[in-house]
Amino acid sequence: MSKFELSRRSLLKTGLAGVAASTLPYRFASAQGAVTVGIVYVGPRDDFGWNQAHAVAAKALKEVPGVTVVEEENVPETDAVAKSMESMINLDGANLILATSFGYYNPFVVDLAKKYSKVEFRHAAPLWSKDKDPKNAGSYFPYLNQAHYVNGVAAGLSSASGKIGFVAAKPIPSVLSNINSVLLGARSVKPDATVRVIFTGEWSLPVREAEATNALVDAGCDVITCHVDSPKVVIETAESRGVKSLGHNASQAPLAPKGFITGAEYKWETIYKSFAADIAASKTLPNFLVGGFDKDMLRSTPYGAGASEAAKKAADAARAALVKGEPIYKGTLKDNQGKVVVDKTYDNYDPYLDGMNWLLEGVQGSIT
Repeated sequence: MSKFELSRRSLLKTGLAGVAASTLPYRFASAQGAVTVGIVYVGPRDDFGWNQAHAVAAKALKEVPGVTVVEEENVPETDAVAKSMESMINLDGANLILATSFGYYNPFVVDLAKKYSKVEFRHAAPLWSKDKDPKNAGSYFPYLNQAHYVNGVAAGLSSASGKIGFVAAKPIPSVLSNINSVLLGARSVKPDATVRVIFTGEWSLPVREAEATNALVDAGCDVITCHVDSPKVVIETAESRGVKSLGHNASQAPLAPKGFITGAEYKWETIYKSFAADIAASKTLPNFLVGGFDKDMLRSTPYGAGASEAAKKAADAARAALVKGEPIYKGTLKDNQGKVVVDKTYDNYDPYLDGMNWLLEGVQGSIT
């Protein structure tokens, strides 16, 4: 869920952000013990967004020999999630719990981790603290802005006008990073490309998302993308207006058979399979796991009818470069108020970028 994509600064302060990431993807070994994974979702598994991305990974995990997966959807961020997780432990024998919603962590994951010291708990947001939280708990999170950079490359070469629209929920660092990365990707192939952003103010406001999409199209944007909980409304509205679209979180390709280009997707199964493999082999799970294309934690949605051949070729090349560690933020870059905000080349995992509080020159919109 998008609201869980908070600043990773707290994650990186621990100094453990890359623990075990270099060994991914894992090859699942012959099980030395039973592996039962419990997964809880805050919404429906078929939301075309955050929850669906995790459900896709759960489906892949079910295909691994020796692994049992127990799922529950529409679990609120209340003591209901504690009851669900505890049931998975006591009734299903879960030895790994994956809590996929921000509000699940404190106090619910923390309290249950203290109570069930032999069960591993991992949470899809950078909230675990090595100084105060249980050692059998932890965090995992991929850097989706890398996939949005690839989106931008594809958008730049699929847009006739060079005007890209972005429907965003709130101006937190990870959202700003995705917006800015789309711009940089687009400008790498079309230097005069622009991104116009409208913030809806909430993570799920379907009516407002439709209004924002229509406003962007009316302003001349012929490619639309977003960062909201479920992109379904944005993608469908763009399709109905006859413009192209780019996805976020999971695949929205079925929603736009004429205009879909590609999308930025999480590849949670890389992480989930690595956790299951560690448990099967009686290995210690990492408390923090982060990565991007270079750690096989992201993917781009297969190209749709909206992608030009030139866009496909350039996007493929951009993705290959990111796998090799090519930096996105480099040189001297100003924000859209004229202030220099990038004065050198930054590694894609540099903590400075996790505190992003600006929109780059070329992005039309305001965070205030």
